Amino acid sequence: MNFLLNLYFGVLETASPVLDALLARRLRRGKEDVARLPERKGQSGLPRPSGTVIWLHGASVGEAQSTLILIEQLRHQFPAATVLLTTGTVTSANYLSTRLPAGVIHQYYPVDRPQWVERFLNHWQPDFVIWMESELWPAMLCGLQKSHTPVVLLNARLSQRSLKRWQMFPDTARTLLQTFSLILTQTEDDACSYRALGAADVSVSGNLKYASQALPVNEADLAALKSSLHDRPVWLYASTHKGEEELACRLHKRLTEILPGILTIIVPRHPERRDDIVKACGSLKTLLRTNAKVLPTADTQIYIADTLGELGLFYRAAPLACIGRCFSDDGGGGHNPIEAAQLGCAVIYGPRVQNLQEIYDDMSAAGAAMPVANEDDFYETLAALLTQPQLLQTLAEAGKTFTQSQGTVLTGIMDQVMPVAHNALNRKAQAA
Repeated sequence: MNFLLNLYFGVLETASPVLDALLARRLRRGKEDVARLPERKGQSGLPRPSGTVIWLHGASVGEAQSTLILIEQLRHQFPAATVLLTTGTVTSANYLSTRLPAGVIHQYYPVDRPQWVERFLNHWQPDFVIWMESELWPAMLCGLQKSHTPVVLLNARLSQRSLKRWQMFPDTARTLLQTFSLILTQTEDDACSYRALGAADVSVSGNLKYASQALPVNEADLAALKSSLHDRPVWLYASTHKGEEELACRLHKRLTEILPGILTIIVPRHPERRDDIVKACGSLKTLLRTNAKVLPTADTQIYIADTLGELGLFYRAAPLACIGRCFSDDGGGGHNPIEAAQLGCAVIYGPRVQNLQEIYDDMSAAGAAMPVANEDDFYETLAALLTQPQLLQTLAEAGKTFTQSQGTVLTGIMDQVMPVAHNALNRKAQAA
């Protein structure tokens, strides 16, 4: 093992007090689940089921959504196996709590301290692992190498900035990437980046987000929300981050000059920010949905959907959505527009969508999403779409058609993943 990894492990082996303090701080900020905090240290309150365990890891809500369709495929191929799904955020755990099929186990991913990782691996002893996107945690990857567990890196991406950073430590990058039996990337550029770092078996599979299941909805809630709108003009700012709620309110004030009855719906990415969002709305008449599912009234101007797992409801109720983290104070990065387009909700987006640039570029080229460059452009686009029904319908229909055309992505991914999975599980059966 190289010097950098030895240093990493040496520091973390003695860092328990620091990591405990970090977890305690996250707990105070609502970013950890007090009842399940031991899971972050590799301690599970659940026994390992007998037989085969297939482990999927997705960091947060976006990856968790993509894993659901994979779980369906894996359970069909390996009905006797147990699927273990790990994520790292409270939001993702809450999202999955009502969506995971019976028999699928969710656990929080352990912090990457060697002792905690070893405890997790010794307990669950996964037979095959699918790692979503690009989180490369050294202690876990080295632990999987040591146990000779086959691992596939799926939906992988690597920015040029990350590539340059990893190229400063080529031996470390090569060592970590040796963990993966197969790497499936989102784009050819991503594939070239992984190959440049020494990865062996790399293929382009496309983006699994194209194949995600349509977001669910409670039909009674949808009927109630639509009834409360009374044919008002409506637009949605979905998955907002800090700075975007203020932007939504400024846009709302301008739009009232041409659409006096307009309702702006804000769905924050992190509902715990609700108090700050209300303050950001200032004198506008705001209403929090909260857990009581309070509905907007005729005088509501800003409806803040501070609930979890209801984006499917709002994408069905609103004809138009801007997908958040494209104008945010944190530098942006974007969120998944496929979910809105699948449900016939027209998509617009801002300039900072670098984490999903290929998806947005493809949608824009197909007329399936509309970019806005700045706040004035944002306003002009909203005004045009909300006052020209045919223009809005054309954009929405193009988005839906585009997402339907991408349905082959999942088939291609499974065609490459299944041989690796079958080989891994057959080897286990032979060894037994």
